[in-house]
Amino acid sequence: MALALLFPGQGSQFVGMGRDLVGAFPEARRVFEEADDVLGFALSRVAFEGPADELTATRNAQPALLTHSVAVYRVVRERLGVPAYAAGHSLGEFSAHVAAGTLSFADALRAVRHRGEAMFESGQHRAGTMAAVLGMDDDAVVEACAGVTSGVCVPANFNAPGQVVISGDAAAIVEAAESFRDQGAKKVVPLDVSGAFHSPLMADAQEAVAEVLSGLDFADSTVPVVSNVTTEPVSRGSIARERLVEQVTAPVRWSASIQRMTDDGVDRFIEVGPGSVLRGLNRRNAREADSRSIGTVDDIQALEAEA
Repeated sequence: MALALLFPGQGSQFVGMGRDLVGAFPEARRVFEEADDVLGFALSRVAFEGPADELTATRNAQPALLTHSVAVYRVVRERLGVPAYAAGHSLGEFSAHVAAGTLSFADALRAVRHRGEAMFESGQHRAGTMAAVLGMDDDAVVEACAGVTSGVCVPANFNAPGQVVISGDAAAIVEAAESFRDQGAKKVVPLDVSGAFHSPLMADAQEAVAEVLSGLDFADSTVPVVSNVTTEPVSRGSIARERLVEQVTAPVRWSASIQRMTDDGVDRFIEVGPGSVLRGLNRRNAREADSRSIGTVDDIQALEAEA
């Protein structure tokens, strides 16, 4: 079976994430200790104890998700062997590049901390929001967004057939929601976010991320990482840097990324990190594939029991 590793993005964090891992695995404990040292504050405390609003803050959620995913990966990597591909949803693409050897964990931590701060600040500078559109196909959502007249409204995440997230000015999202319901959408669900992520409203954040990444070393990867932006595998470090900058304002083409991997023969997906969002999306994106999530001690023990 051809394996791909998937790394979750923002929204998968939860208070208590990683606490069981550091108690059971020295490799995981070292990852969280390194994160605290690199960032200069107790990220582990925020992840383990919260409060929820502090963990959910973009500047904390992004490094916490990266840290949890890398901790799990380092515990299980020998058991999993070398995958055919890695991919990550938005922030998760940084985790994928750490696993693939493109970026050091320390550099990725610094980058995503700055990324989270920049995205929050962009949201403060030009307020925006996001909403999940359920029950419309991708082309219909794209066309409907193009018809919105009260501000920026663009598709931000193509998560799965019938599940697209839109992003933009608050008034435009309200207008779009009314239009989508008239066109047959089953639901339009507002999201609790601090800005219009993956939209042109993140232009300031994109510039900040570009500046941060320009100072980091990017190696050629040991495993191709499928880009959110293009759905093409990336192995060259210089291209990886460009794609991570582009994704700040570009839509996450997740369903097409999964399709690209299945077309290339991947029939087993393992989500590495907190939660099971990506495994859930594979019920639509890769129905015939074997998909599972590994994010807790119990998950890891179940994997090892199969050896």
